[in-house]
Parts: sequence; C-alpha cells; structure tokens
Amino acid sequence: MPAIALKPGREKSLLRRHPWIFSGAIDRVDGDPQSGETVDVFSARGDFLARAAYSPHSQIRARVWTFADEPVNADFFRDRIQSAYVARRTLNAERSTDAYRLIYAESDGLPGLIVDRYADTLVMQCLTAGAERWRDTFTAILPKITSLQNIYERSDADVRELEGLPSRVGPLRGTPPDRQTITEYVSRFIVDIAHGHKTGFYLDQRENRQRVRQLAEGREVLDCFCYTGGFTVNALAGGAKSALSVDTSAEALALARGNVALNDLPAEKVDFLEGDVFQVLRKFRDEGRTFDMIILDPPKFAPTAAQVKKAARGYKDINLLAFKLLRPGGLLITFSCSGGVDAALFQKIVASAALDAGAEAQIIDHLSQGSDHPVALTFPEGVYLKGLICLKR
Repeated sequence: MPAIALKPGREKSLLRRHPWIFSGAIDRVDGDPQSGETVDVFSARGDFLARAAYSPHSQIRARVWTFADEPVNADFFRDRIQSAYVARRTLNAERSTDAYRLIYAESDGLPGLIVDRYADTLVMQCLTAGAERWRDTFTAILPKITSLQNIYERSDADVRELEGLPSRVGPLRGTPPDRQTITEYVSRFIVDIAHGHKTGFYLDQRENRQRVRQLAEGREVLDCFCYTGGFTVNALAGGAKSALSVDTSAEALALARGNVALNDLPAEKVDFLEGDVFQVLRKFRDEGRTFDMIILDPPKFAPTAAQVKKAARGYKDINLLAFKLLRPGGLLITFSCSGGVDAALFQKIVASAALDAGAEAQIIDHLSQGSDHPVALTFPEGVYLKGLICLKR
C-alpha cells in the first residue's frame, strides 16, 4: 500500500483524531498513490497513525478513513453507513420529518460523503477524491441499509474543483424524481433535487424554521435570501401579519410561491420580490420602510479562511441595514453558513453592525444546525451554521 510520512512534530493533530492532513505536513510520499487511493500514514519516527484517502490536487492532501490498522473496503464502509443510519434512527427524526441528513461527511467518519434523505429518495454528494473513488460502493450499500431504492447524485459543489474532480449530476439508481415533496412537522415543501441549492433544500435549518413559526405572530416579516420559502411558509403558518420574500432567483421564488400554496396559506399576505438583497435593503432604507421581523439567511460568503475579511464586510453590511429597517421590539434572525467565520466572530460582526446602525439590541437565542448534522468532538469544523435572534430595544 502507498504511504505518506509526516514531518517531525506534525502528527499532533492526528493523535487528537483530527482527520485532515495538509500538504505542508507531509515529508514524503512512498509509492505512487492515485486520486482517492487509500494510503497508510506514518509519523517521522515510523509509527503507524492512520489510513487515509489521498488527494493529489488538494491542499488537504489526505483525509483519514480510520485511525486503526484495519482494512478499508466495502465491509468497512457498510459498517460506517450502518452506524450513521442507526444514529439518525436514534434521534427519532422521522417522527417530525421525512427529510433529513443521513450521512454528514467527517462527522460520521466518512470524509467527503453527504447523503440526504427526501421522502423515498436519497441524494448523494461525493465531494472529495476518496469519496469519489468509493462512489459505486456507496451506491450499492445505501439501498441495502435504508431500503430506499432511488438515489440521485448532486456531486456538483465547487469544492470538487479543488479535488481535481468534474461535476456529476443525475440519477444513480432507481427512478428518482427531479422534484420531491417532503413533510417537515406540519408543513410540506417541494424540493428541486436536480437543480436546487446543495442537495435541494436547507435541511440544516429545520429547527430554526420552527423558531420563526413560534415568533412570527402578528409581525410584518422580511425574509431575505428566501430561496424556496422555508422561513416564509413558517412565518405565515405562525400567524405573521404579512411576509415579503426576496431572492435573486426567479426559479426559487416560483417554488416559494408554490410552497405557500401547497400549505394552503393566504396568498394575499405574501409578496415575492426578485432582486439583489443588498440593493433591496438599501432601497428600503432610503424609502423609510420598516419591519417587525427580518430574516437574513445568505449564501456562503467565506468558503475558506482566506476570504473571511471580505465576508465580514458583507455580513456587516446586510446586518447594519437590517437593524436600520427593524422597528423597536422587532426581531432580527440572522445566519452565517461560512465555515471560515466562527460563532464568536459572527457575533462580533453583528454587534458592530448594531452599533453602527445606532441600534440597541439583545441576543435572545443562539441557533445552529439540526441534530442530523452532528459535530464530531475531534472535528470542530463540522460546525458551520451560526445564527442569532436579536431583539431591537
């Protein structure tokens, strides 16, 4: 088996069971490992440390499958997938929804593999060289464990470019639909599996949508970056006086309108606006418009740590504008899904935005991703969704 040897002292993160090995930590590569091939990892002293998937094009040169001296084969992956499946069953997610994350990459010991369930369809993403190499194995194992026969592939995330991999989109097994209707608590949503963001829907916001439902009664709501209307539907279902939903995508807004209708919610209480949120917020500020609840759920501004400074400016701008548009007693529900922006930095950004807006505000809740997106204690990078509910005084 090919192997990599680390530079002296660079084994410390592996001894703490962190699964990433960066190119700068590697002293030498023995053999000629191909993209995604399994390699043994040794310390500078020759001690066995782990077994990992090799990625010749990525700065993360290897991702650990296991820290034990055990075979990495179909049986290994069957055990890992079974473990993830049992964990989700233990969470009783199916009591409230038929759509949830079944496998969450490193946090489930399967770096690069994402599998989301949408009713009777699984949507799979292979985002790394290692996951790509075992793609057919995953496709064969998943139906046996879940009893779900429809698998759609959405391996089209930008991160695949860093791995030297092309995009892959389309049916993998069975007859998965391009669109799937799911149930989340008492709401229903149409999910665009073939063309939607990520795997089609923001499953990580499930519990946060419920918080909006609980707080929306009697409020005039502005839902920014609304996508297909997850927060809008819950705000209206929670008794919002009105909702204005903004997104740049006409296709997403069409689905949002369809989701409002699907849930028999009053169409006269909601308006949909196609436009750039930054420009819309500035326009509303200049017009003196105000709202009782503003939701900011923007796309990822900082995919990597190198983009944090630029991302911070973007987050500050939209939160500053939102505070200006918020009435006294109003609620700002604001999120960041950028891995490069941690919770402490995000809170500082929002605090700075409130200060510059001349707003007195309190944090009344911290929000994060749902429990079907678990975080391995040895992999804090698994936390990516940060949210705050702020009350303007």
